[in-house]
Parts: sequence; C-alpha cells; structure tokens
Amino acid sequence: MPGLEQLNLAIPYIAAVNIAIYLLCIALAWWALQEFRFDVLLKRPKSAPAKMLQILLSIALGHLVASFFMQYLSFSVGLNRIF
Repeated sequence: MPGLEQLNLAIPYIAAVNIAIYLLCIALAWWALQEFRFDVLLKRPKSAPAKMLQILLSIALGHLVASFFMQYLSFSVGLNRIF
C-alpha cells in the first residue's frame, strides 16, 4: 500500500515540525515575557522561584500558541480534502 508507506515516511517529519513549532513558540513567549514587569507583582523578582515562574509561564503560553497554530494547520489541510 503506497499510501501507508508515504504516511510512515511523513510521520518523523511531522513530529520534527511540531517540536520546532513548540520550541519556537516557547522562545517567543519567553522573549515577550521579558518586557513584563514582574517586580510589581513579586516580592523578589530576581529570585529563583520568580525565574521558575517566568519559565513556567513561557512554557504555558508557548504551548497555547503552538497548539493554536498546529490545529489551524491541521484544519486547513483538512479543508483541502473537502474541495
């Protein structure tokens, strides 16, 4: 079955693209959060827990953005099959 072989060849590339999108979105979220003033909200904005909060917020925000883009991509590919 040629379709199944093509799918098996495409899966690693799809996984690599998904990982790249996630890492890019997490990096963009980290970059964007650098402009946020954590010193207004936190007692010690330079402490290790404050940096961990910033990392976790970057991961959460990056995950949301990456999931949006990947779902949008899969929906747009699915629409291509309709027409």
